[in-house]
Parts: sequence; C-alpha cells; structure tokens
Amino acid sequence: MRTIRMGAGAGYSGDRIEPAVELAAKGGLDYLVFECLAERTIALAQQAKLKDPASGYDPLLVERMKAVLPLCAKGGIKLVTNMGAANPLAAAEKVREVARSFGIKGLKVAAVTGDDVLEAVRSGDYRIEETGGRIADLGNRVVSANAYMGARPIAEALARGADVVVTGRVGDPALYLGPLIHEFGWSLDDWDKLGKGTVVGHLLECAGQVTGGYFADPGLKDIEGLGRLGFPIGIVGEDGSVVVTKVDGSGGAVTEATCKEQILYEVHDPEKYFQPDVVADFSQLRVEEIGPDRVRVEGGTGHPKTGLLKTSVGYVDSFVGEGQISYAGPGALARGRLALDIVRERLALSGVRMSEARYDLMGVDSLHGAARSASSDPWEVRIRVAGRTESLAEAVRIGNEVETLYTNGPAGGGGAGKSAREIVAVLSVLVPEGLTSPAVTMLES
Repeated sequence: MRTIRMGAGAGYSGDRIEPAVELAAKGGLDYLVFECLAERTIALAQQAKLKDPASGYDPLLVERMKAVLPLCAKGGIKLVTNMGAANPLAAAEKVREVARSFGIKGLKVAAVTGDDVLEAVRSGDYRIEETGGRIADLGNRVVSANAYMGARPIAEALARGADVVVTGRVGDPALYLGPLIHEFGWSLDDWDKLGKGTVVGHLLECAGQVTGGYFADPGLKDIEGLGRLGFPIGIVGEDGSVVVTKVDGSGGAVTEATCKEQILYEVHDPEKYFQPDVVADFSQLRVEEIGPDRVRVEGGTGHPKTGLLKTSVGYVDSFVGEGQISYAGPGALARGRLALDIVRERLALSGVRMSEARYDLMGVDSLHGAARSASSDPWEVRIRVAGRTESLAEAVRIGNEVETLYTNGPAGGGGAGKSAREIVAVLSVLVPEGLTSPAVTMLES
C-alpha cells in the first residue's frame, strides 16, 4: 500500500523551530506542515493588517522559512502552513523572497484566500454561539471575522504544482487532509476517507503534544528528553490508516497513551467532530503500539458535512491593567496580603472604574482561591492585581498603584512590573459555506 510521510513542524504560532529543521533534515518527509493559527491570533493579525496592509501574517514566517526552505527544496518536501493568517498573499510573497535569497529557482508558492467574511457577518447579524446574543450587539467593536475553510483549495494548489501552500483560516486538520486528498485522489464526498484524514490531522496538528510534551506529568507520566522534544511524523496509507512516530534519537515519546490523549484533545463529541470538510467520527478508533515510538491508529469514519462553517469573530472587548510585586522572607505572606488591601483601598479612593478585578497571591490562592491556600506560610509570594476597564487610561492607573508599593506599602517589596493593554476577544458564529470565496493564487520564485 502506498504511503506518504507528513511531519508536524509547529503546533502554534510561537512554537520551537529546531524540531521542524530536524524533521526536514532527518524525517524522510513528503510534507512538512506548520499549524500556527489560533482563534485570537488571526484577530490580532487582522488588527496588524489594518495598521500596515503589507503585514498581518505570522511574525515567525520568515524565520521559519529561512530555517527549513533550503532543506525542503533540496529534499523535495512540500510545505503547507496557515502562517498566512490575515494576509496569505503577503506571506506567500515573503516565502518567495526567502527562496530568492537562497538562490532557489522555480519554487511555486500558492496563497489560499477567501476566509475573510467580515462584511457578510457584520451585515447578517448572526447568532453568537457562546452567549446567544447577536453580532449587532458588538456594534463597531468587531475587527475581524474569519471562517474555517476546508481542504479543497489546499488540494487544488498542490494539483497546480505548488511546492509551498500558505493559507489563512482553515480547519487545523485540513492542513493535513488537503495533501491526502491530492496524493490519494480521495473524493470530496468520500466521507469515510475524509473522516480518516481528519483523524490524521488531529493527531499531528499540535506537534509536540502527541510526542509527550503536553502529556508529561512527573511521577505519573514521565517523559525523557523534553528539552530536545521531537515533533511527530505521520506515515499515512491510502486507506487512511496512520502510524505516528518521530525521528530516531529525538526526545519525547510516542505511545498509545500520548496518542489517545491527543485524540480526545479539544473534542467535545468523539462521534461528531465537526469540520468544514466532514463530520468526523472518532468513536471506533483502534490505537495500537507496534514498536518503540510507533503507534498505529485506524478505524476513523465520517459523515456528510453540515454546510455551515465556524467563524471566529474578533472584537475589542475592553482594556486590562495589571501590576505585580514580590515579597520574600519571614512574614512574606502577611506583607503580601497587606499590599493587596492597600491597593484595593487606593483604587477605590482614586475612583478607578473596573468592571472586573482580581487581587491574587500567586502561588497561594490565584488559581484555587482561599480554600486551597497554603497550610504554612511560604517564604516568597508575588501579588498580582488586574482589572478590566473601559479605557486605556484607567487600565494604566491599576499598575501604577501597585508600583507605588515600593515606598508606600509593606517593607521589602521588589521586582515590580506593570502593563496595560487592549483586549481583543473572540466569539463564534456559524455561517453558510457559500459566504466564503476560496481562491488560489500562484507565485513562482
């Protein structure tokens, strides 16, 4: 049975670059895939594009391409990535510039566009999935709306000879499903094959999670070599089965348990995993270790797609101001609590308007509350005060009050820090697939 080898070069925007280089050099790959686009990431990218029409793509795009493009061009490895974010065309041009800088000739770069549905969402007043409210409730605070497109335009770009495919918002598994459709000639209505391909994409899309990174828990689930964690390789058969492995000698581990955890990751209903191409069914999967760092996964199926696409809507939610300062030595906990009381009183006296506020002793009660605080006094604590405001000026005042504890608060405070920032939040709506306009633009170095 024919197989292809697919490597996961990244699982999020700021992921390590060295494991991808290792895959390109030693993985024997046919495809190297970089999944770098989260829900909020694309909203921030849209904001960047509004400020500079030539920007809006992943900030590590150029660095990643410089690291792997020469190896991939030499080894005939095709690249697929969503690092185009809000501006796939500009990102594709940057890839072409990197290729030229290395003297790589004839490289075909494809940009996949069409996921931006901002105007349609603004005019359609869609229901917000998380709250039941309406998009109109957000008014002019909406800054982006990007629909999760499917694998078809990726497969089309590869059929047109693309060596590098740069997309905007697509379903994460689609980055892997597109090459499988192209390589094996799967029909776009072969729901079982599309379901199996979605299993492959879901296993690989988070990179180091399936090789033991996010899995590790000392004393319970020990994983060796996390400092040199290897990213996964999927050896995919034309029947849709996959063997998950990694480069020999790299850190981490591929086991039945690491694969099962990744299969369940972010999946609400294993029988109905909604994707733009298919409703995948993971409920009958079979996971079997067939050797050291080699796990076979098969048995996925699928059902017809819904025709609706999840769309991430980015909007300006508020501003957050924050201040932190540390206390150490005998009485650190008592001084930290006094510091919080002082800041709470100061913010009230000075009239800082906050719709939400937190006063935390980090490492003591910041996650689980006072009921789970330390039974004995720690020798070091760090306080954190954060508040949500309607203006940046109000947010700035929160951190300033914490900083004044240096001379106006308990003894021995140090390491103060403060920040104030605009918060771009994300909500979801469902839109008809027909609102997107998938298109492939080809460039050549």
